[in-house]
Amino acid sequence: MTWQPGLPGHPEPGHPGSHAPSGLFPSGPPSRPTWREPHPVTGAGVASGGALAAAWLVLFGLLGDDVPSYAWWTLLAGGLAWLAALALARFGDRGVATGVAIVTAGGWSIAAAVVAVRWATVADWPLW
Repeated sequence: MTWQPGLPGHPEPGHPGSHAPSGLFPSGPPSRPTWREPHPVTGAGVASGGALAAAWLVLFGLLGDDVPSYAWWTLLAGGLAWLAALALARFGDRGVATGVAIVTAGGWSIAAAVVAVRWATVADWPLW
């Protein structure tokens, strides 16, 4: 095989005057393997976690027969749901954990609003 001259001003790689590629446009496979997440966050996972957390909070909220018991049951259910979300985020599906955490925060906000409205209308702190 004979050497073919290149274009003027463009030396052949490995010859004097050539330089290493910058890496901006990779020409081959990466030098290190890329890590792919085994359970990527998906919309379906977030939605299912949110639906399960909403059902969980509603079932616990229905155990209360007045505002204080509703608020305490909701706090307990939310705490248990967040423990489950922490376990899911560490060992399971992070999308489901995200849905559980978002809906639990919303459920706690609703309970706080109910307590605040009751406190404002009755002028007595309803939780104790």
